[in-house]
Amino acid sequence: VQLQASGGGLVQTGGSLRLSCAASGRTFSRYPVGWFRQAPGKEREFVAGIRWSDDFTYYSDSVKGRFTISRDNAKSTVFLQMDSLKPEDTAVYYCAVSSTPLLTTIPGRYDYWGQGTQVTVSS
Repeated sequence: VQLQASGGGLVQTGGSLRLSCAASGRTFSRYPVGWFRQAPGKEREFVAGIRWSDDFTYYSDSVKGRFTISRDNAKSTVFLQMDSLKPEDTAVYYCAVSSTPLLTTIPGRYDYWGQGTQVTVSS
């Protein structure tokens, strides 16, 4: 499966961005999809995930209430709506498909990764 992440950019504090993750080669139908981010000098961290089977979603504490993950079955696309952005949200954002039906926050449990899209929040 190939993943294409897009939608990143430069935004001021308090602004919004909507990231997209489009899949080709295989649908998302069985495997949870996660969004991760990695800031310079830091480890990749889980941001949000969605379980395809029942729409269950899970967020890291740092983005809960500000970010929303959703999906479009017909377009095999997962979205990450990011509101009330803060400078600490600045990172490269990646989407990934889990290797198991379980929704996990562990990057190593995800098999397929998109190329990443840069999000920069200015203060």
